[in-house]
Amino acid sequence: MLGMRGLPPTGPEGLSPEVAALIAQLQQQVQDQAQQLGERDQALMQRDQALAERAAELAQRDALLQRKDREIALREAKIEKINFELARLKRWTYGAKSEAMNADQRRLFEETLAEDEAALRAQLERLRREAEAAAAAAGTQPKAPARQPRRSALPAHLRRVEHRHEPESTDCQEQGCGRPMKRIGEDVTERLDIVPAEFFVHRHIYGKWACRHCQVLKQAPSVPEIVEGGIAASGLLAHTAISRFVDHLPYYRQETINARSGVHTPRSTLAAGTGQVGAALEPLYVLHKRFVLDCRVLHADETPVALLDPGAGRTRRAYMWAYARSWHDAVPGVVYDFCRGRGAQYPVAFLNGDERRGERRWSGTLLTDRYGGYEAVVDPQHYPGRMSAACAAHARRNFEELAHEGTSPIGLDALRRFARIYEVEGELKALSDEERRAQRQRLARPLWNELRQWLELERRVVAEGGATAKAIDYTLRHWTALTQHLADGAVPLDNNHLERQIKPWAMGRKAWQFVGSELAGERAAIVMSLVQSARINGHEPWAYLRDVLQRLPTLRNSQLDELLPHRWTPAHA
Repeated sequence: MLGMRGLPPTGPEGLSPEVAALIAQLQQQVQDQAQQLGERDQALMQRDQALAERAAELAQRDALLQRKDREIALREAKIEKINFELARLKRWTYGAKSEAMNADQRRLFEETLAEDEAALRAQLERLRREAEAAAAAAGTQPKAPARQPRRSALPAHLRRVEHRHEPESTDCQEQGCGRPMKRIGEDVTERLDIVPAEFFVHRHIYGKWACRHCQVLKQAPSVPEIVEGGIAASGLLAHTAISRFVDHLPYYRQETINARSGVHTPRSTLAAGTGQVGAALEPLYVLHKRFVLDCRVLHADETPVALLDPGAGRTRRAYMWAYARSWHDAVPGVVYDFCRGRGAQYPVAFLNGDERRGERRWSGTLLTDRYGGYEAVVDPQHYPGRMSAACAAHARRNFEELAHEGTSPIGLDALRRFARIYEVEGELKALSDEERRAQRQRLARPLWNELRQWLELERRVVAEGGATAKAIDYTLRHWTALTQHLADGAVPLDNNHLERQIKPWAMGRKAWQFVGSELAGERAAIVMSLVQSARINGHEPWAYLRDVLQRLPTLRNSQLDELLPHRWTPAHA
């Protein structure tokens, strides 16, 4: 080839050993690099394959997460709906009287609302368990459930029936162990159960003993009962009276309930027994009335009841008057008085007492609403020892109506001012009367003074004849009586204590609808005075009345004080 002549030969045989070794080394490096490139390409291919598999796994996981998100969103929507339904049920149950459902409708729907709430809570619990299971399957931390209210312990005096639950085998089930396990403790759960009322018979056997020599017969005296010669023992008489006056069950319903136990108790028999109970309790009622009126601060209120008027073929309005010892009194008590009307002559006669029974005229501070009938009761010209106090809750209620209707901003401002007054009063409940009076002067009087100044300023710009003017005028007109509690620590702020004692009558008249006669009304007042006073003194009504009816026939008149609700202790104690 032209130009290549004269070059040295290129074969390895013509090369020097050093060059040949260098060439061999370069060739080996090229081969090694080629091998490394092949291995790298193979690793890259494996990586690409792993990435593809990982991408497929991520796609599947994304799809799964999207499905889980949709399930969670659907579950949360269900939970939100259930919580909304629960909130609405609470509004229906505890809502104000002026809402769409009135009091009668709410009473009709109480059972249905309770069933609905239980069903919704069961659904909510099921959804919570599903959420926990889904979170555990996904390996995530479930959301902490809402804190449940702690259930109050069941009463300790109830009979306990124990059910023991142990594992079938107490040997260790772990592989290769099988050793006996040791008991280290226990968990206890309690559920409330009931056995329907059980009728039983007291069988009194009076042995006859005779002396054949002296011809003398000896026998134990018979046990005295309220109903002599009848079939009803004190427990049944108490149960009938409690069912009638506390649970508000008419006699015909009691007759049907008793028949389910195979016992025939005609309503006439039940009514006759309760009539004799009322007559037997009358002396105790007189003593109890004397005790209630033996205080210097007295609550008073009244509520209407329907009285049957057979001659006219309809009912007429009568009243149950109620009097209670002060809310701050260490020993509570309430007494009722059935009257045909609402005139001032009824409380005047009740509080003036009956000299024939040794009752003295009551004097002190009378806490009432502003019904005009009480003005004659506390008239200073006739009764200089009496003073009048007004209920702050009634004054506040007028502004509460304004706030609810939203017609006046004064209502909300007044409620906030009353709230501060009630907050102070709540802190003084446990104090003595004198300590409470001193703290009221220091803490509450400035609030009342500010309230009065504010009301007087607002009244100047409020139009005459409106609801706002009426609320302000009511408060200012009765200001002296409303602030009477500031000068006397024994006087409560409001009359709510007695209104709670009147509530059973409001509940009862829905069931029995009317009082059959004046005697029936007086009898109801006697039984309810004693039973309700027993309740507010912490006694179980049936236990109290049964023990009283059992002991009454054997006690002398001088011992009747032992059976008064505030002094009573069970005979077995």
